[in-house]
Amino acid sequence: MSTVAFTEMKHGTAQDYLLLQEREAEYIRALPDRLLAALQRLDGSLEGYQVSRLTHSLQSATRAEADGEDIEMIVAALLHDLGDELAPENHSQLAAAIVRPYVRAEVTWIVEMHGLFQMQYYAHHYGRDPNGHLAWRNHPWYHACMRFCERFDQCAFDPHYPTLPLAHFEPMLRQVFGRTPFSLDS
Repeated sequence: MSTVAFTEMKHGTAQDYLLLQEREAEYIRALPDRLLAALQRLDGSLEGYQVSRLTHSLQSATRAEADGEDIEMIVAALLHDLGDELAPENHSQLAAAIVRPYVRAEVTWIVEMHGLFQMQYYAHHYGRDPNGHLAWRNHPWYHACMRFCERFDQCAFDPHYPTLPLAHFEPMLRQVFGRTPFSLDS
C-alpha cells in the first residue's frame, strides 16, 4: 500500500494528495458498511429497557416506514440514536453530524433536536426541565420533530411490536449514503 511522503501536511505534494483523495473515496464508499456494523454493535445494549438499542432503532425505522415517511426520515429514524455509544450526553448532535451530508436540512434538524424534545416525556422524573423543546416552538420544523419523537422514538421500546430486521433497511441506508453529499456550506 502506498503512503504519502510527508510528515507534515504543509509539505505534501500534489501526488501525495491525489493518493489521499483516492484512499478517502474508498473509505467514504465503505461508510454504509461501517454504519451497519455500528448499528449491530447496539444489539445487547440499552440495559434496563425491554429492548436493545438496535431493536429500538429498528422499531423507530419500522414505525417511520409504516407511517409513510420518505427514505431520508426512515434512515434517520434508524440512525437517530447511533451516537449513544460514543456520545451519550450529546448523542443527537453526533447522529445529526453523521446524516447531515446525505439528508435534507429538516431531517438533520429533527435528529439533532430529538434528544431535547424527548425530555418532555421523562425529565421531570430527574428534577430537570421537561419543557426545553418549547424554546423552539416557532421553528418551522418544531412540529415535525414533535411528531418524530411521539410517533417513532418515545414509543419504540415495545418487545412485542412487529419490528422489521436490519436487512430490510440496509438497501435504504446504502441508497442514502451512496448519494453525492449535499453541500455543507448551505
